[in-house]
Amino acid sequence: MAIVLVTFSTDAYADTIMFGDVALAMLKMMGHSATVPGAILAADVPEALRRLKTAIDVKKALPAKGVDWSGVSLAHRAMPLIDLLAAAAKAEVEVMWN
Repeated sequence: MAIVLVTFSTDAYADTIMFGDVALAMLKMMGHSATVPGAILAADVPEALRRLKTAIDVKKALPAKGVDWSGVSLAHRAMPLIDLLAAAAKAEVEVMWN
């Protein structure tokens, strides 16, 4: 099984690279399809950020299922992407991933 990486980029922040399964899950949380490559228009970035934060908050409130062997919570994995989206929203620029 190949390990897939997804790179999120915007003109307002450094690129953020994530493992494919985590990136696709976060794209779905933002209300987007798991299509790679893709983009969010500048006008839609604040809503994507809101949806991601809300989804993360909901996941944190749920009881844990099984053991997370990675030791890294989804909330921690989302932090770089949340920072990227916040910077893009502030600068009013689009976000792309490939």
